Amino acid sequence: MATIRKLRGRWQAQVRRRGTKPRCKSFDTKLEAEKWARELEAQVDRFGAAPDTRILESTTLSELLERYKTEVSPTKRGSVQEIQRIDVLKRHDIAYRTMMGLSPQDISSFRDERLRTVAPSTTVRELAILSHVLEVAIRDWGLPLGRNVVKLVRRPVIRNERKRRLEGNEEQRLLDACSGGKIPYFRTLLIVAIETGMRRGEILGLRWGDISHNRRVITLTMTKNGSGREVPLSQRAYSALSEWKGRSDETETRVFAMAPGSLEQAWYRLLARAEVSGLRFHDLRHEGVSRLFERGLNVIEVSSISGHKELRMLRRYAHLDAADLVARLG
Repeated sequence: MATIRKLRGRWQAQVRRRGTKPRCKSFDTKLEAEKWARELEAQVDRFGAAPDTRILESTTLSELLERYKTEVSPTKRGSVQEIQRIDVLKRHDIAYRTMMGLSPQDISSFRDERLRTVAPSTTVRELAILSHVLEVAIRDWGLPLGRNVVKLVRRPVIRNERKRRLEGNEEQRLLDACSGGKIPYFRTLLIVAIETGMRRGEILGLRWGDISHNRRVITLTMTKNGSGREVPLSQRAYSALSEWKGRSDETETRVFAMAPGSLEQAWYRLLARAEVSGLRFHDLRHEGVSRLFERGLNVIEVSSISGHKELRMLRRYAHLDAADLVARLG
């Protein structure tokens, strides 16, 4: 058991364990002394000895974030986005906390502060980064932390499910409006998105060499979930791609030579011309996956095409048309 006593106006905590060197430290309050003693005892129980925690008193969360950004983030596929989020985290007060003083209450306060200005999904991503930084610091960098305090904090609930699908003649209006734009392949791009349910990044990264004309299949070597997959093409999608290939520049290896930002701008201009509102480009993925179910494919078949690894995530996209289901029930 730790000994807590008041000495010369300050509170001193002393931890003694058989076979380990006694450790003591002074604090301004009794609560701080008790907290330090509990954490040190937990570390002794975990490691079998009292680690030198002086490094925790001088190391800030900002320093760990910077090291993580330099050593770990560049190895990830989403490194650009993660580095941007780390730079945001380093501007908050929590980044100046030392690892000795970092507590679950600090993480909770940070969470509540962020929820006042950003969406829950953004807050969850930032908490995930903080949690992994601490995990790497403990497991790979040998930082003598007794626990990952981020894991002790409740994560915000994300409710961003969308049920928006193409309604009435919206699809035809969008396709017709493509002729009024300056992007010659935009109509083909929309057809591929609707027919395959592929993600925006997968579509924009598509190369002519990824398309097997004999098999009528697109081969994606690397996707968002870290693995590749094959996407079968409907006759409609294959015909649209073939027609565009006949008109495209033979020296261009990419099917759709467009940046994500340019696609977003072109999409909003297209919505205005087609007089369609409340539709996001990502909703075309919802539409495509839902149509696969409506064509009679089962969950395993749809997941192999869409790339979803979890049924929970797949259900968010599969908003089936009730009238179609009634017809199939008989």
